[in-house]
Amino acid sequence: MDFRFNEGSIPLLVSMPHVGTDIPDDIAARMTPQALIKADTDWHLRELYGFLQEMDASVLSARWSRYTIDLNRPQEDTNLYPGQDTTGLLPNDTFHREPLYLAGREPDAQDVRQRLQRYWAPYHAQLRAELDRLLRVHGAVVLWDAHSIASRVPRFFDGKLPDLNFGTADGASCDAGLTSAVVDIARAQEAFTVALNGRFKGGHITRQYGQPAQRVHAIQLEMCQCLYMDETEPFGYRPDLAAQVQPLLRQMMEAAVAWVAR
Repeated sequence: MDFRFNEGSIPLLVSMPHVGTDIPDDIAARMTPQALIKADTDWHLRELYGFLQEMDASVLSARWSRYTIDLNRPQEDTNLYPGQDTTGLLPNDTFHREPLYLAGREPDAQDVRQRLQRYWAPYHAQLRAELDRLLRVHGAVVLWDAHSIASRVPRFFDGKLPDLNFGTADGASCDAGLTSAVVDIARAQEAFTVALNGRFKGGHITRQYGQPAQRVHAIQLEMCQCLYMDETEPFGYRPDLAAQVQPLLRQMMEAAVAWVAR
């Protein structure tokens, strides 16, 4: 399979487009040793969000590494943050500007077409199908796009990121009431810093599928990896740290579900 999918019974779909670590052999053969470390993966989110099984939420998570193709970029590869540096649909370098491909082996237009059809399309077809199913069953649905990133990436931002970075495409992808129901909980605690529509406003998935007028509400959470794991290789999961943030994550997601089910 090109992804992992668990069908749930509540009006919540959690998407994890950057947890994948697989790179097909023919693509890996063209890559640098640094690429095969896959440092820019959203490591361990399946474990961090393990409580979703108890909630009976639908969960869709990627198999393929973002270095194979970035599932959170549009097919046209337009820059989601005009004027700012960002990585693309088929990245050529890491977040630290290290080349992903051996010299002369970089992807071309044919690679883009092939990977869109082979790796990008199946994930988005499943995402769309599950949103439509949940919408039919419940009349409204929350799409929670789950991400994580190293707390310091000088290429993209100065200093340390806020711990919890929510994005709703400046309010276009999610009703303001639902956003408040979630973010107010985050802001009420003092252990973690919070930003809304700051450096991260939501990627392609949030912007494409979030349609509040059609009762599909999408919110992205980009969280600092230092909250639940070691940010240096081998990128170990830290259950002791995760246990401190998991209750907050669950509380926010339960609030989102309660809001759409009201």
